[in-house]
Amino acid sequence: MSDATFVAGLMTKDAHPSSVRHTAVVRITHWINTVAFGGLLVSGIAILRVHPRLYWGETGGIGTPSVLDLPIPFLFNGQSGWGRSLHFLSAWVCILNGLLYVIYGLVAEHIWHNLVPAWADLRWRAMWPVIAGHLRLKLPASEQSQTYNVLQRLIYLTVIGVLFPLMIWTGLAMSPAITSVFPTLVDGLGGQQSARTIHFFAASALVGFLVVHVSMVYVAGFTTHMRAMLTGHRDEKEPPC
Repeated sequence: MSDATFVAGLMTKDAHPSSVRHTAVVRITHWINTVAFGGLLVSGIAILRVHPRLYWGETGGIGTPSVLDLPIPFLFNGQSGWGRSLHFLSAWVCILNGLLYVIYGLVAEHIWHNLVPAWADLRWRAMWPVIAGHLRLKLPASEQSQTYNVLQRLIYLTVIGVLFPLMIWTGLAMSPAITSVFPTLVDGLGGQQSARTIHFFAASALVGFLVVHVSMVYVAGFTTHMRAMLTGHRDEKEPPC
């Protein structure tokens, strides 16, 4: 079987094309990423509890000025070994899974057709009704629900093209083994503590996105959207989230 045939098979629709919402690759990578992100979140909190202060520059510690003291009590029982191991494993799963999604999205033109907005949709006159509808938690009309709107596209592109790459960059910059070979990774961020601080805020933005995403799925119909992400099919009037 050729690569073109394989990709075409993954994108094949049934007798009711409008009922197909997500291809197999999109669904598989979505759930792998969900599990990996859960591991990153749990292990990240465990690591942060050991030293819940953020600094700027190359070094930082108790007794030195911090840029942010998180309202979390110190965990005075040593480093969280299991947290760091889980964080490292989850991070590489997330990276490899993300690469698979991006490569598939480019080859199958999923990113271009479903995520990149048209220039006309980027005008404020076109964007404002979409923003206002989201603020009022108003569901789109059936003819508008067949694809992602401009706001959803911009948010997903920001997550995929900005936040995740920033998380990878800052994560690698905190690794002495990596920066000893590629010092520019950490130099470009101003130091390892700067990388840690940026990593924290990028992670917070991803958690905020997750909360909004799950909330919108719940508002638009949790059961139907879960079915769409599990089976790939949805009702024709079901809006995407």
